[in-house]
Amino acid sequence: MMNKIPDITLNDGLTLPVVGLGTYALNGNAGANAVQNAIHAGYRLIDSAYNYENEGTVGEAVRRSSVPREELRITSKLPGRYQNYDKAVTTIQESLYRASLDYYDLYLIHWPNPRQDQYVEAWQALIDAKKWGLVRSIGVCNFLPEHIERLEKETGVKPSVNQIELHPFFNQEQQRKWHQANNIVTESWSPLARANNLLQNDTIQQIAQRHNKSISQIILRWHFQLGAISIPKSASPVRQLENISIFDFSLDETEMSLISGLTHPDGRINNQDPAVYEEF
Repeated sequence: MMNKIPDITLNDGLTLPVVGLGTYALNGNAGANAVQNAIHAGYRLIDSAYNYENEGTVGEAVRRSSVPREELRITSKLPGRYQNYDKAVTTIQESLYRASLDYYDLYLIHWPNPRQDQYVEAWQALIDAKKWGLVRSIGVCNFLPEHIERLEKETGVKPSVNQIELHPFFNQEQQRKWHQANNIVTESWSPLARANNLLQNDTIQQIAQRHNKSISQIILRWHFQLGAISIPKSASPVRQLENISIFDFSLDETEMSLISGLTHPDGRINNQDPAVYEEF
């Protein structure tokens, strides 16, 4: 039985489901089976990246699926080593060839890499790729407000999405408020943080018991009520279904505050600060 996931409308009019499938480390035939199963379960947003080396896996799952391509939202991301304009254009084309897709619904710059200082020309390449019909919507990952302000100032085009590290141990309150004020959708990567740490958290355990839900369901519901799109990764059919079965209950203000209160300044999983971190 298919689960219907609500949509969010981006600032350019494209709609995205509020929960998608993360695909990091889902590769090869096993990965294609996992993604195909997720689509069958009701997922319509599939998140990949050039650097995950699984765009072909995702494309294969799309071809195996009985769901029409236009109902799916497929994402990929430009790696740091190809932010030069010409290289970025070629890489977007290569991304499509790898997946055997005619277009991506969402294409993102993976990291700003501010020391390289090429993210503005990379953004111009994404703007042009959208004009050419290679992608439907363009956004960024891990960009700080000053990076996004520069993009808009120098190109006149604002991202539709900023995908950032966001989980109960790093709730990104200020960045989320800035996104909201600037009509940019927040998308959460690693929405469940390190799952083992969350599973042992007494606060979340108590909330989960109160609602008769799993810890993952509580956390993903928290993301939904924050207004963020989450992209949990799972290859397990049972867990995949569980992760989108979050629309039959709600958290009250106290519960939301308790979960948000688990954040701490050094809550990043791998200490990847976009102000200095470089991804290639």
